[in-house]
Amino acid sequence: MGSCAGSRWRRLSDSEGEYYGPPSGSDYLCPATHLRGVGAASAPGGHRGVVVHLRVGWRSCPLLSLPGKEAAPEPRAPQLDHQGAHWKNAVGFWLLGLCNNFSYVVMLSAAHDILSQERAPGNQSHVDPGPTPIPHNISSRFDCNSVSTAAVLLADILPTLVIKLLAPFGFHLLPYSPRVLFSGVCAAGSFILVAFSHSVAISLCGVVLASISSGLGEVTFLSLTAFYSRAVISWWSSGTGGAGLLGALSYLGLTQAGLSPQHTLLSMLGVPALLLASYFLLLTAPKPQDPGGEGEAETSARQPLIGSEAPELKPGSSPNLSLQERWTVFKGLLWYIIPLVLVYFAEYFINQGLFELLYFRNTSLSHAQQYRWYQMLYQAGVFASRSSLRCCRIRFTWALALLQCLNLAFLLADVWFSFLPSIYLVFLIILYEGLLGGAAYVNTFHNIALETSDEHREFAMATTCISDTLGISLSGLLALPLHDFLCHLS
Repeated sequence: MGSCAGSRWRRLSDSEGEYYGPPSGSDYLCPATHLRGVGAASAPGGHRGVVVHLRVGWRSCPLLSLPGKEAAPEPRAPQLDHQGAHWKNAVGFWLLGLCNNFSYVVMLSAAHDILSQERAPGNQSHVDPGPTPIPHNISSRFDCNSVSTAAVLLADILPTLVIKLLAPFGFHLLPYSPRVLFSGVCAAGSFILVAFSHSVAISLCGVVLASISSGLGEVTFLSLTAFYSRAVISWWSSGTGGAGLLGALSYLGLTQAGLSPQHTLLSMLGVPALLLASYFLLLTAPKPQDPGGEGEAETSARQPLIGSEAPELKPGSSPNLSLQERWTVFKGLLWYIIPLVLVYFAEYFINQGLFELLYFRNTSLSHAQQYRWYQMLYQAGVFASRSSLRCCRIRFTWALALLQCLNLAFLLADVWFSFLPSIYLVFLIILYEGLLGGAAYVNTFHNIALETSDEHREFAMATTCISDTLGISLSGLLALPLHDFLCHLS
């Protein structure tokens, strides 16, 4: 041990036990080191020939080797590497959630603008960003567009529905990288097509591209979480909530500041590039590991959706599940799929069926500005609740579905009877609506991650993500006739 171990050390003691230090008056830089696991008579020059673990006081000197054994340094680099990989993956999945849902949210925030007015020759935008409201149906108290914003919702969700319906049956055969690349290209194309569109029809084609990007990305990244720690699900969910807040807020803020919608959309082209960078440059290659990483209490609380636990799934492999196995897993998932369908049906019926009809004339905000504020507040609630998994976990998501349906009934009654005196009360209700929706999403996928075996987790994630899309599609189909009926009321 050089000048430290070969010296005549003094036997000392304090409140933490006996230890040995350098001789008095010496200039040794060795730390005062506590002995662990040996008797009080075991001095550095003793005869037992054991390895003594030490508590270092001044600087790194983890082990002291006594005669008869060689000291083995304690490995620290792998632990540091593991922590670094954990945070890279956490940030990576947060950014993937953010970028994947960004174009989808922006298209919904711009829905009223897309439908309100076609682009005139020589104009820089098909939307007039000014605050003066343009009545589209002066015979109705709702100031309706000729087409409901649910039309944009359907263009933004039906392609996603088709993708998610097909996903459980063959997407696992396609490599992840081409899927991510195609998703990023579609997102960029959606911004460009809507920005330079001269008609509603072309704008809706751009919305379809955003839907393809979002749907394919969600299926891909949720399936990918099966090969990482379960903790990445909360990061992914928080990122998708962040997409809602930042997407709606950026569109609202830039248009309120006077930027044309065309330039607003073009300024968002960096988001698809960030998605590709997050996947190809930030995520680490998955390694064989316990995909849970949860504590013993949480592990013991797991209740498998099917009867037996399967062997650990190796990263990069795609299990060939039989139809019988898929059906068995699907039946177990219905406990979570049905509430999530109901939650998303209710909230998107509100968002795309009622937001445009919740119009207050006694405020300084124009109709278009009111719609943008509704969207932004909803997304703020979603972001807060999707980021709350570490603080609050909800097992019975049926309660959230019930509360969201009550929200729908209350706001539908207000549209019909107009009993709410102020737009600020509607703001609070919409914020609450977003909190319920975000909580349902993150807790559903977290519970499924806990209750599925490694072999079935990838299939379960890809299958359950159809829930929100199915609920949104049903709400859009019903919101269209409701819009026409109410707008024809005098």
